[in-house]
Amino acid sequence: MKKLICILILWVVGVPMAFVQEPVGYGKRMPSLLPQTQQSETTAFTDSLYNAWHLSSYQLSKEVFTYAYTGYQYLLHKQALKKTHLLTICDYSKPSTARRLYVLNTETGELLFHSLVSHGKKSGGLYATSFSNSNSSHKSSLGFMVTADTYFGRAGYSLHFDGMEKGFNDQVRNRAIVMHGSYYVNDWKAEEGTAVGRSYGCPAVPYAMHSVIINEIKGGSCFFVYHPTAMYLHRSKVLNSKFTWPVLLAKNSAGSAASYTSFSSVR
Repeated sequence: MKKLICILILWVVGVPMAFVQEPVGYGKRMPSLLPQTQQSETTAFTDSLYNAWHLSSYQLSKEVFTYAYTGYQYLLHKQALKKTHLLTICDYSKPSTARRLYVLNTETGELLFHSLVSHGKKSGGLYATSFSNSNSSHKSSLGFMVTADTYFGRAGYSLHFDGMEKGFNDQVRNRAIVMHGSYYVNDWKAEEGTAVGRSYGCPAVPYAMHSVIINEIKGGSCFFVYHPTAMYLHRSKVLNSKFTWPVLLAKNSAGSAASYTSFSSVR
């Protein structure tokens, strides 16, 4: 009996570590679903745009831009965009006192707008840390959306969104999450270093700028709300889909592997 117990103990101690399963996503990024060759191509492409458009000078990180541009290419692939030359990034990794809304012209590389933008009052104070797709949560929603129609409501001139990611933002219409202008989003509060006023989940912009921003991006352009929330980054079907980027298809069909400047003007 003692001999049997000793054998069992030795077997348990000697079980290979391969049988011990680490929690999914623990201490590592989820692997890309793109083929390795295409992954290197997309990385080279986004790096070239990021540098050519001087986005670091506007404190937009390369990582955030890469996520945004990946989803933008996905929506182009799905033919979900009517305004294909625009990409708006709302970077909620930054505090509300920072200019964290970026509107880019993807044909020229021009930064059209760089503005303050609010987050939901239940998403956090100075920083947004919690997000939701539920009614009455008063939280912002993450992910890729497409700008839609405009209307005049209680907040004045406003812009509807259509959420592209089930479980993350597909309820924005029902929740009345819209872009509108607000007097509580302003430079003097930002300069004080205190949290800019918060919404019920809407990306509200300074009242003095809301009409021109809305008129520029309305009607079918890409709008991306970013935050380094692991669950979103790992589960987003947009960010983790396997597809060939339209811009790379165009490059390959044109036979130009040496330069990307024919697909983006360097200012």
